[in-house]
Amino acid sequence: MHCASVDTTVTALPLTTSQIALAEVTKRYGDRMVLDRVSLTVRPGEKVGIVGDNGSGKSTLLRLLAGQEPVDNGSLTVMAPGGVGHLSQTLDLPGSARVGDAVDHVLGELRALEHRIRVAEATLGTAGPAEFERYAALVAEFDARGGNGADRRVEVSLRRLGEHAPLDRKRVLSTLSGGQRSRLALAATLALAPELLLLDEPTNDLDDEAVAWLEGHLRRHRGTVIVATHDRAFLERVTDTILEVDHDQRTVRRYGNGYAGFLAAKAAARARWAWDHEQWRNEVARQEHLADSGIGRLAEIPRKAPWAFSGAGAFRARSRAHGAQSRIRNARERLQRLTEHPVPPPPQPLRFTGRVEGTPTAGETPTAAHLEGVLVKGRLYLPSLKLAPGDRLLVTGPNGVGKSTLLQLLAGELTPDAGIVHRPRRVGFLRQQSAPDDAFDARTLLAAFAADRAGQPDEHADALLALGLFQAADLTVPVRNLSVGQRRKLELARLVTAGPLDLLLLDEPTNHLAPALVEEIEAALAHYTGTLVVVTHDRLLRERFHGPRLELPAS
Repeated sequence: MHCASVDTTVTALPLTTSQIALAEVTKRYGDRMVLDRVSLTVRPGEKVGIVGDNGSGKSTLLRLLAGQEPVDNGSLTVMAPGGVGHLSQTLDLPGSARVGDAVDHVLGELRALEHRIRVAEATLGTAGPAEFERYAALVAEFDARGGNGADRRVEVSLRRLGEHAPLDRKRVLSTLSGGQRSRLALAATLALAPELLLLDEPTNDLDDEAVAWLEGHLRRHRGTVIVATHDRAFLERVTDTILEVDHDQRTVRRYGNGYAGFLAAKAAARARWAWDHEQWRNEVARQEHLADSGIGRLAEIPRKAPWAFSGAGAFRARSRAHGAQSRIRNARERLQRLTEHPVPPPPQPLRFTGRVEGTPTAGETPTAAHLEGVLVKGRLYLPSLKLAPGDRLLVTGPNGVGKSTLLQLLAGELTPDAGIVHRPRRVGFLRQQSAPDDAFDARTLLAAFAADRAGQPDEHADALLALGLFQAADLTVPVRNLSVGQRRKLELARLVTAGPLDLLLLDEPTNHLAPALVEEIEAALAHYTGTLVVVTHDRLLRERFHGPRLELPAS
């Protein structure tokens, strides 16, 4: 095997020999194509981040690499002599299973190897040289994988991931919180100490300290790491390669030089797109001018020469007419090819339009929002909060302290049990999670985007498509059939096209969105001139935020 012993906190492997290659791989679920003829390789020891829209196929790609699902077409090669560890987003065990069952499930490779050793030991009394060699090889492999310390590594990793008290192995999984189950699965996967780590959203349910430990652990891992994540800070600090799963093209693109290289390549591609579109427009205009000017010149050429005109003069007139007609025909043919193969404009940059309402009277402090003595029983108490036009506020605090409640108060969607709330007239609110609405969910994407707006839904199609968030084929899809990420993009599209806003409220605006789109949102917020209140767990957004912070204390 190609794995050396490890301590309880750091996976210290020798240089990996893992091999990963996909050649023309296709994957479908029923009639839905997820991956279409994907070809790529991952070099031994690479730290790879998988990005893409929610539901684009990131988890599918990890399951294929883990051998949990077959490809429909093409070939897939995954060789990792030091073992494979796969962390899915959910533990594939019933709620009646126990903590020990979950650990044994994740450590299945080591448990199976240990069982083979015990079986071999039982036959050593009558074994020959070949059997002794096989037994010694099994023991060496088990030791190389750190099999004897695996359970201890689970406990240590759990503590570093934020689980301060050990979990009883007899405890039923249904009694654990979702976060505890996620941390248990991650700790056991890391304790497996495999050569190839396949991790699906490993930073979910981790606090900043735990994420920092995980980042260091994975950077020190000398095997290959492939992680599907929306966490931009994680991508920036851990990965050296990015694989982008393109939901529309059903393909995977590879970018080098880490997350910074990915962003630079995306920016360059967008610039090339804009240049190609401008060149196409210029060529269309040039060919139209050639056709129009040729027609004008043709009209000036005499159709018939006078009866006394010489033969040579008639020949020259016909020659000029023939040349003009040829130029017109060529221009029209070129123009037809251009219009049949247009280069569409790149998506419009996202923009949140701000507006500062009204002019305060003499001696009055301009206020965009004002809360005084606000109480929502069991959820939030806030003695005072004043926001002037153009203020920016980041609301922080642990889960359950009332961050979303505060935004609902500012949006006018919630009435406090006590206190006063003043807010401006035009408020935009991107909710963390929309309430179920059967009537809204039954509408098509386009009808939902156009809801409460003047005119027919078809009149708003160009405005929606211009944002680049959806394709034309998506417009007729019912909202209820959209993925979580697509619903999030629909809400975002309505918000950026809503017109001027005095107050913009964003509750976890980066959830379920691809990192490239999150970067666009962050750039749009930098230019927003109205009052902004943000609640977010996104570490880069918090680090880059300019403005005061309101930390709500735990009750």
